[in-house]
Amino acid sequence: MTEAPEPGGQPSPPTPRVRLVDVAREAGLSKTTVSAALNDTGRLSPEVRERARETARRMGYRPNATARQLRAGRARLIGYVVGELADAPWTFLESPYFARLTGATAASALGRGYALVLLPAGSLQSEWSALPLDAVVVADPVADDRIVDDLIAARIPVFSDRSVEGRPEAHWVDVDATAAVHRTLDHFLAQGARRPALVVPDSTTRFHREVFTAHRDWCAAHGLPELAVRAAEPGNGPVVRAVETALTAGPERPDALFVVAEASPPLVLDAARRHGYDVPGDLLVACVSEDETAVHTEPPVTTLSLRPDAVAEAGIELLVAVLEHGRRETGGMLVPVRLDVRASSVRPPRLPEPGPRPPQPDPRPPQSPCTSSPPT
Repeated sequence: MTEAPEPGGQPSPPTPRVRLVDVAREAGLSKTTVSAALNDTGRLSPEVRERARETARRMGYRPNATARQLRAGRARLIGYVVGELADAPWTFLESPYFARLTGATAASALGRGYALVLLPAGSLQSEWSALPLDAVVVADPVADDRIVDDLIAARIPVFSDRSVEGRPEAHWVDVDATAAVHRTLDHFLAQGARRPALVVPDSTTRFHREVFTAHRDWCAAHGLPELAVRAAEPGNGPVVRAVETALTAGPERPDALFVVAEASPPLVLDAARRHGYDVPGDLLVACVSEDETAVHTEPPVTTLSLRPDAVAEAGIELLVAVLEHGRRETGGMLVPVRLDVRASSVRPPRLPEPGPRPPQPDPRPPQSPCTSSPPT
């Protein structure tokens, strides 16, 4: 660390670091007792443990990271990169899904004593090779992602999706894209939809390739027309334009819309209304989305959640099992998705057709027969 120069030009001496022995002296405890309290070990009373921790907090004590790294043989740093957005490497936090995935990964890692180091997508080896990374999480790598190959060559454990299955030093957590697509389309079918349209990113990630194939196969198996439109770029603007294409391109209007490319659910509803659709009367709508605005639209939008919190938790558990518990075999696990059905994909009940009106009773009171003789 560079020392700040004093007014005379000489660097100022560094601030003395608070040592464990200083905390022990201040707390009136032994160094061993304070160490056990801070590491949550030993048989200490709650009062003693709390006194040691509070003293350390008040004095600003921090463990010597260099010494800890030497003892453990690890820096406790995890690299994190979103492979899909290599052309715009720092924009992934604008995505509700990647924002949730990144935050949950950082929180889960920190809870186990690891810190996350954000790396740009498309990172070159020179940008991370000098960092003491214990492992790297590569979220949604594109096909033939160079960073995956470079990390494996450097023998740094890689945690990613199922595209790395079977590779050495590679582990995966993923969702079943085919099952997720079939579940959503089966829901449309049960609501009477027969012309479902798909909007998917023009992406080479495993998930999006599987979504496109699953939609095509499902339509063929049910004898229904296949309508799929690719969004050229990520972001609300390109995806909404792809939605509008899907709603207007064919000779017949679609009666269901499955938006897998991430976009704001209110904007998807606005696009449908601009083109004369009533949701859900004319068009059923479901989005792959973690955007909380979906609950507050009119009607509320059905969402397929890829459960980034659960994916992050499972990924860090696997990472700890590999780094700290000596797990040798490569492999992974699937996390189930969640389809939250809301009003946008539920067909409103049809009103009965008007039939012939039944005869109506005469509202006039009945008249009594005449019993008197006519006047003469």
